[in-house]
Amino acid sequence: MATVESRAKVLGHAMHPMLIVVPLGMFVGAVVFDGVFYFGGREPQWAVVAYWMIVTGLIGGVVAAVPGWIDWFAIPSGTRAKRIGLVHGLGNGIGVLGLFGASWYFRRPDVPNPPDLALLLSLIGFLLGGVTAWLGGELIERLGVGVDPGAHPNAPNSLSGRSAGPLA
Repeated sequence: MATVESRAKVLGHAMHPMLIVVPLGMFVGAVVFDGVFYFGGREPQWAVVAYWMIVTGLIGGVVAAVPGWIDWFAIPSGTRAKRIGLVHGLGNGIGVLGLFGASWYFRRPDVPNPPDLALLLSLIGFLLGGVTAWLGGELIERLGVGVDPGAHPNAPNSLSGRSAGPLA
């Protein structure tokens, strides 16, 4: 089985999958708090929480994108993985971050009382994020991107400095 090992690692593990949990969690949380705001009487504190979750998610998304692009450049050209990786990266970098960025922008004038457009943009960003997250899973689980060569259930600890190597 051929794999494409991550180029951006820390302590032997790919950085991108570790870093995406922050923007993913923040954006999901923002949509949840937008829902509480919208359907729960438009209490301003929920909109403020959603606003700051979006800010945190945007910063985290930019940080997570850097090792993602580093890893994308290591994928061989002309492969399905390269194409899926491009759609995944652009879908997140332009689509999801763009939609949440626009939502943030439209909330700025009156954070406790965001316009419905801002809430809709976040919801669309969340839905698109579900698609791009699935593509990220496809890259790892189906296409072997970011997987150590020779990975197997009894591979040595990544901190050992030893290769995952072939099955013993």
